[in-house]
Amino acid sequence: MSPAVQTIANLDLEASGFYSDPYPVYRFLRENDPVYWSPQWGGWLLTRYQDVAAMLRDMRRFSNVGRMSRFLGWLPEKVRSQIRPFQEHFEQGLINSDPPNHTRMRGLLNKAFTPGLVASQATRIQAIVDSLLDTVEAKKQMDIISDFAFLLPTTVIAQMLGVPLEDREQFKKWADGVNAFVGTGRVLSDLAVWAQGCLLELREYFRALIAQRRAQPQEDLITVLAFAEDEGVLFNDSELLSVCVTLLLAGYETTMSLIGNAMLALLRNPDQLERLKGNPNLMTSAIEELLRYDGPIHRQWRVATEDIELAGKHIHKGELVAAMLGAANHDPAQFTDPDRLDISRQNTRHVAFGYGIHFCLGAPLARLESQIALQTLLRRIPYMRLADDPPVWRQEITIHGLKSLPVALGD
Repeated sequence: MSPAVQTIANLDLEASGFYSDPYPVYRFLRENDPVYWSPQWGGWLLTRYQDVAAMLRDMRRFSNVGRMSRFLGWLPEKVRSQIRPFQEHFEQGLINSDPPNHTRMRGLLNKAFTPGLVASQATRIQAIVDSLLDTVEAKKQMDIISDFAFLLPTTVIAQMLGVPLEDREQFKKWADGVNAFVGTGRVLSDLAVWAQGCLLELREYFRALIAQRRAQPQEDLITVLAFAEDEGVLFNDSELLSVCVTLLLAGYETTMSLIGNAMLALLRNPDQLERLKGNPNLMTSAIEELLRYDGPIHRQWRVATEDIELAGKHIHKGELVAAMLGAANHDPAQFTDPDRLDISRQNTRHVAFGYGIHFCLGAPLARLESQIALQTLLRRIPYMRLADDPPVWRQEITIHGLKSLPVALGD
């Protein structure tokens, strides 16, 4: 059913076409019910830019603490008790914390994940990109996701962390299991149990690596994190495991989806693609516009810490509230002609990487990888076009990205 003929009462957030193009639904909500209670997802959805930005910077009234327990609260008690370790993991880390714990952990991470460290990756990233394109350049067709966008960030983050490259397919299986549950709109028992199994295996994997680095330090990020301290305080074991898992999962998921979504957007907007080919100096503004136009992260949950009145709606203390980043980035009150891709758009104050103190730590690395990836793709394969096989989108909500993007490489 088209959003144009839906009503708020019968709105299906996951109707046919939502995963590939959620923007008509976002527009419908912004125009008809911008603070919308979704019985389907069990929380409030904010779709206006001003509401999303205000919520993300208001840590007093919208907390990161307890959101997973609220999400899991929709499951039967028997299942909730079975997946207690899953809940405990997500209550430990950086993403699910507020100050002062968040301030301490973010400070420790900033000591390890420095701007200098990110900048120093440029030569390595370029070498990886060139190697991947050497493999596919002579072919008539490639899949942007499996042949390139997955392999680039997984190689980069694996090398930075100090984990074996041969394990990255296993990482993907673990990540897919966790993200399939975290990114769903419906809380499903079987999916929760599967996700916990994937998470626990990944934690044990990192537990062994951390023990090795503590015994035999190396020049990698795991070693730095294991010994990072601020005024004599280090990460505790649970926090360190959570941080490593977060860096691995976020270190490739966001960049993979950014590259895939960006290439699809450019191929579907050939005028902008040709502009970028003819003027590589536009790459920086192009990346920001592509993040706004079809970014990889579309939803961030918070928990209301008190009763809140917003746009005539009463949000109760303890209820889940979602900042719909993809919707905010297409709000015409903030962006002129928001559904048009314009790679020279200026002052693109998008929220694709979040906003406030939880702004994505890996944003500089994702930007660097994406810029090098797109520059090299357009230079080395200038006649790329969409293949006959259509793109395939992931059936997830939090992460908006492609499973497959077949392209033809000939002119």
